[in-house]
Amino acid sequence: MKRLALLLAFLCIAVFSAGPAMAQVMLRDAETENLLNEASRGLISAAGLSPNNVRIVLIQDPSINAFVAGGQVVYLHTGLIDKAGNLNEVQGVIAHELGHIVGGHAVFQRDGGYGSVSLLSLALGLAAAAAGAPDAGMAIMMAGQRAAIGKYLAYSRSQESSADAAGVRFLNVAGISGRGMLEFFKRLQNLQFSYGFYSSNPELDPFGQTHPMSGERIATLTEDLQKQPSWNAQTPPELETRFKRVQAKLRGYVNEPEQTLKLYPPSDQSIYAHYARAYAYHRKGFPDQARAETEALVATQPNDPYFLELEGQIMLESGDPRGALVPLRKATESTNFQPLIASTFGHALLATEDPANLAEAERVLRQAVARDRENPYAWHQLGMVYERKGDEPRVALATAERANLTGDPGVALMSARRAMGGLPPGSPDWIRAQDIMMVSQTAVEEMQRNGRRNRMNVTAQ
Repeated sequence: MKRLALLLAFLCIAVFSAGPAMAQVMLRDAETENLLNEASRGLISAAGLSPNNVRIVLIQDPSINAFVAGGQVVYLHTGLIDKAGNLNEVQGVIAHELGHIVGGHAVFQRDGGYGSVSLLSLALGLAAAAAGAPDAGMAIMMAGQRAAIGKYLAYSRSQESSADAAGVRFLNVAGISGRGMLEFFKRLQNLQFSYGFYSSNPELDPFGQTHPMSGERIATLTEDLQKQPSWNAQTPPELETRFKRVQAKLRGYVNEPEQTLKLYPPSDQSIYAHYARAYAYHRKGFPDQARAETEALVATQPNDPYFLELEGQIMLESGDPRGALVPLRKATESTNFQPLIASTFGHALLATEDPANLAEAERVLRQAVARDRENPYAWHQLGMVYERKGDEPRVALATAERANLTGDPGVALMSARRAMGGLPPGSPDWIRAQDIMMVSQTAVEEMQRNGRRNRMNVTAQ
């Protein structure tokens, strides 16, 4: 695991084309992505989509949420994984979100007559509601715009109901029980009651929400799901065990160390507890304790690539890159050069500062980016390889690739131009640099136009 690495800060869920973007952080982890891909493959196929084209992306956010934002990408919050009772619940959520994809739904899209609503009033209303003042939030959003908002909300409720129905179909076709979907909605309903959502404003229009009331959804889903042949299907025990592992490591990485150690005290000697505590101790800055927990994991399963990855990662980040090479090489080779694991191995090879390791580092990192081009961390490491070799054009190309992924079109444009100036014209690398240059040029020009437009608006006011 690239330490459930924070590999990419990206902008998503733009409010229309002119609204503010919400910065979110994507987490990349080999074990987690492997599990989510396997758990969703049947659902994706049942939805008539290709598993090769649909991505399940993990967002670091403690809230219990999932969403789509256009394209064939399902975003899951870490809070959802943390609070899920089992893998089947997560599968139920994925099935629902696939329903949005197949239905052509997207967050904050223009449909449903919503374009006439002031973005400012929407933002203020949502901010007030999130701050604990739902009455004030609704008042702001409703002021002078009730009809337009009501039209959009009715449209949104229709989308949610449609996604529910589609999710039921996908679960049944894939032979996956709908118990998890039902339990997840019951969990949300209990949270609403515990937060006093219903009682805080008894006069609130129940249709003034973007989703149908949870009670109504549960009643409909109960009827639809229980009559499906897949209702009594069981999650394979091996998949459930893998989910518990992923859930534990996520908790150890994302949550505060004190919270993790309370949930998984030292008296708990399960694999899940060792996994969670290893990350908690590592985050807390206790390398000896972290290594002890990792050694306990490796002792139970010496060939587990993810345990070996963690062992190597902790050694690397504790200042022992040479010691990290053995477990990271073994983890990389046993997963057939899984890109995220290979990236960490390449980093360790470079961190030894031994020229004899440079060729292997280049080979490993080139394989990593060939299999996963959307890995800015790997591009950064590969750029360091080229820098040590004195290959300036490819340093520039690696920089352009990384900047293109992290949303920095200015740097991507300059670096791509620099790369093209030193690469053989017409070569694959030159063509790739040209592609990045053209995309980045368009993005920079769009940013300049938006900047001029915003300055004109300010002047007019």
